[in-house]
Amino acid sequence: MQLLKKILAVLALCSVALGACASPADPKNGVEYTTLPTPQNTDTGKKIEVIEFFAYYCPHCNAFEPSLAEWVRKQGDNIVFKRVHVPYDNNTLPQQRLFYTLEALGQLEQYHAKVFAAMHKERNRLRSDDAVFEWAAKNGIDRNKFADAYNSFGVAAKVRRSGALMEAYKIDSWPAIVIDGRFQTAPHMAHSAAGGAQDEAAYHQSALTVMDYLVAKAKSEKK
Repeated sequence: MQLLKKILAVLALCSVALGACASPADPKNGVEYTTLPTPQNTDTGKKIEVIEFFAYYCPHCNAFEPSLAEWVRKQGDNIVFKRVHVPYDNNTLPQQRLFYTLEALGQLEQYHAKVFAAMHKERNRLRSDDAVFEWAAKNGIDRNKFADAYNSFGVAAKVRRSGALMEAYKIDSWPAIVIDGRFQTAPHMAHSAAGGAQDEAAYHQSALTVMDYLVAKAKSEKK
């Protein structure tokens, strides 16, 4: 009888707090993901747009990157994957410009993981233009070509636009994932109602499960 009462109490709490006992496999709006109040336009046709908002200095973004990269590979042509490096302060501006420079040069996929490694394994903080230029040259990128792109109007425009995108998508923490311009989730959101281990790998797996659900949902609703 005592066990039955405890089970009923837990079910009641789930019902009050969540509207239902949510889980990554059966996510609920407002729990493991949210729907943006104003949907944003996408330009990906029948494919589903997936945007990651992240920062190189962020340890949680660094930890999430391998799992996310593998998930993106498995999605193949089902999605169009984009990244937005969020702004923070002047100390992180060189890292943000580094990201958009690699993107402009078509070298992002080749060097993206190496930037994370430089910051979180080698403790190279990349907090100045010169530090970024030295990192680029050390990794075999033509220093002059890199510097020209780094200081270009195109990169400056993308840096400015990142702030506008954060506001439009209501991003206040990262890593965050937006799917189809409508749904937002994140590892901490996706794992919020899940039981079991609370290690970061479990958060990542929960997020990927919710992302699978949202991609399928968006695809089924596309006209």
